[in-house]
Amino acid sequence: MTINRTTIQQSTNSSNIVDLLERILDKGIVIAGDIKVKLVEVEFLTIQIQLVICSVDKAKEIGVDWWNNDRQLAHDEASASRDAALLDSIKQLNYRIESLEQRLEDKSGLAGGSDDLPPDPSAKEPPLS
Repeated sequence: MTINRTTIQQSTNSSNIVDLLERILDKGIVIAGDIKVKLVEVEFLTIQIQLVICSVDKAKEIGVDWWNNDRQLAHDEASASRDAALLDSIKQLNYRIESLEQRLEDKSGLAGGSDDLPPDPSAKEPPLS
């Protein structure tokens, strides 16, 4: 009976990698270092690197949970509500700007004396005169 040793060796190597990855994610690992770029003893650039590799559960356990407060990553109902309120405010401001521009044109006589205002995009309440 002939056993293919390369198959057994690859299986052992992959299980070692899986074990190593599982241990790193469970315990965590920190890699820190500095990169400095110098030319003729003049330092041009310094980059400080701090890298933490661990599971999400371990990260939360050690207090690293920046993704919960990042507006780019958080897509919950509260952020959707804030976005809708912001868009509504922008529409209202644009309406007020257009209204003021229209009034300026009317006063200078460039628009032919029309009192028509542009339509209100929010259509919630009439503008104050």
